[in-house]
Order: sequence, then C-alpha cells, then structure tokens
Amino acid sequence: AVAKLLAAADVTAALEGCKADDSFNHKVFFQKTGLAKKSNEELEAIFKILDQDKSGFIEDEELELFLQNFSAGARTLTKTETETFLKAGDSDGDGKIGVDEFQKLVKA
Repeated sequence: AVAKLLAAADVTAALEGCKADDSFNHKVFFQKTGLAKKSNEELEAIFKILDQDKSGFIEDEELELFLQNFSAGARTLTKTETETFLKAGDSDGDGKIGVDEFQKLVKA
C-alpha cells in the first residue's frame, strides 16, 4: 500500500539494499525510497498505513513488519533492527512511535 505513494524503482532499490538480516538502515531506506522528500501530510498518510492496528502509534510489532508494507515478499526486520529503529524514532521514550515522531525520523 505504501509503495503506491513512491516510485516502484526506488522501492525496489531500497529493498534490495537491505535484503540481508541486520542490513536495514532507516536513514538509507528513507532516502532511497524518496520518503525523506515527502511532505508531512504524505508522511501522515504513510504512517496510517504502517499503524496497522490503528492505535495512533507504530509499535515494535508493526516495525518488525515495516518492509512488508513496501513489498509483500519482503523480509521482517530482525529484533536488533526493530529495536534500533524504535529507539531512533521514539523521542519521548514511551516505547512506540507517534506520527510527529515518525515525521521527524523520516526527515532527520
């Protein structure tokens, strides 16, 4: 669903760059996919897709499945990748990423 908002070639390249376990780097991924150039409104729409349980936050279970939002056949993130991703985005320390935190993380 997220892939519809991005160029297919960019998504493919970004996913290729993190096929191996523990190779995911959110900053690189956001740059390669073009997410880093999206407006806050576009990022909010993407956030709502990533927030699969519609809680208003992206929790670790949803982060683990992050890549699959871009391609159904993509791998899940490892525990280490998920923890690193969460730590990078969770600026208030509540153990989850809100929409404002997500926007800041993507644009960082």
